[in-house]
Amino acid sequence: MIPLKIHRFAVSWRALHACRAAARRRALPVLLAAMALSALALLTPPLAASETIGIELNRIEDQGANCRAYLVITNPGEIAFSGFKLDLVIFGGSGTITRRLALDLAPLRAAKTSVKVFDITDTACAAIGSILVNDVVDCRDLSGSVAGCVDRISTSSKLAVSLSK
Repeated sequence: MIPLKIHRFAVSWRALHACRAAARRRALPVLLAAMALSALALLTPPLAASETIGIELNRIEDQGANCRAYLVITNPGEIAFSGFKLDLVIFGGSGTITRRLALDLAPLRAAKTSVKVFDITDTACAAIGSILVNDVVDCRDLSGSVAGCVDRISTSSKLAVSLSK
């Protein structure tokens, strides 16, 4: 065995090989986990277009001290939702949060487009810069709670006020 001198320490080739082998053994579980997660991501199908729920900000109008907003909701899929409540955040023109509210869109019938009207109290429409769908706080179909409803949403706006998620 030929010793290798490194900074006053003698290290044999056998010890160096053993150290590398141990590092490979420690890396193997991490590599296998990463491969498994990658395979799972490839096997998980993306949502079909028919499972996407479209939410469009279609119109806003002043109603006294309030701003009335009209949302067009498109549910082209075969799932009817008995619960569908959004957590909305209203931003002013400068980008600061001015209001937060919960909006219940349920029931959403299957293969149906509907219009929901709601008031943003004590807020002039001109003061609204954008609306964020922060979360879906309640999402249920006839069999119970449905996971991943935020991922089902597609947002759009016909106005200068944007609607995003």
